[in-house]
Amino acid sequence: MSRAAKTSLVLVAVSALLAAGLMQQPQAQAQAPLTPLFWLGVGMLGLLALVSVRQLAALDGSRLTGSLTAALFGLWLLYFWQLLVVALEVPRVLLPPPWLILQSLLDHGPTLWRDFTQTVLKAVLLGWLLGSALGFGVALAIDRQPFLQRGLLPLASLTSTIPLVAVAPIAVMWFGFDWQSKAAVVVLMTFFPMLVSTLAGLQASGKLERELMHSYAASYGGTLLALRLPVALPFMFGALKINASLALIGAIVAEFFGSPTSGLGFRISTEAARMNMSLVWGAIVVAAVTGSLAYTLLLRLERRFAFWHPSVRAAAGN
Repeated sequence: MSRAAKTSLVLVAVSALLAAGLMQQPQAQAQAPLTPLFWLGVGMLGLLALVSVRQLAALDGSRLTGSLTAALFGLWLLYFWQLLVVALEVPRVLLPPPWLILQSLLDHGPTLWRDFTQTVLKAVLLGWLLGSALGFGVALAIDRQPFLQRGLLPLASLTSTIPLVAVAPIAVMWFGFDWQSKAAVVVLMTFFPMLVSTLAGLQASGKLERELMHSYAASYGGTLLALRLPVALPFMFGALKINASLALIGAIVAEFFGSPTSGLGFRISTEAARMNMSLVWGAIVVAAVTGSLAYTLLLRLERRFAFWHPSVRAAAGN
């Protein structure tokens, strides 16, 4: 182990011990008035936490080091959130402490799982797949028959300008209150980004490469499979990552306008009306973690199938 790594471990250990000691103080548990000495300790611990994160981030730069740095930063963020919210006695309606959110997640695990199934595994997943596939198919049609660009592309661009708050109630009226209406909203939101990105990717291949394929008497399909689609992969994966976030947001917002008795959007709107903010934040955490995991999965797939692209190689090297 290098000297820098040992120094980082010592800083992390010392800061963790100081953090545990500070959390045991009566002021940190809202059992005593806040004093200047307490704020001095908070400031010193914050400075030590910043130094420990920077020290860890300055190591070899491997993927493991990056993950550990992100985890350490997240833990410090949660720690100061818990510490300051409790010490300052922030009302739970405004901002509950992380420990209360975690307790709500554990207490309402089955309920949140049903909400996750209703929103993510049904509406988001199906809508994301259909919307992305439809955008990809229309992009291929426009590329094969350029005259379609004059008619289809302007119409497709209209789908990105329709307000979500306007289309969600209409989708509920057309497809009912169940997950099908939310999937329809997701299809509408994810169609245009995939269409535009795929068209840009299909045009990204170099002129020399296309002329080489032409000299080999390659057909349109052969050129598409051997050259143009591989070049378009980074563009398509970029659209898939954007669509993953759009799909989750669209489905949750659409549930505000009509939903059965389950769903993350339904849970957020219902529990917010009851002032049960810990469960609201629990549903938000489920949505955030789902979006992060989806992005990570797509990023790994991009590195697997588009490893040759300079942008992917640079990202993997960092």
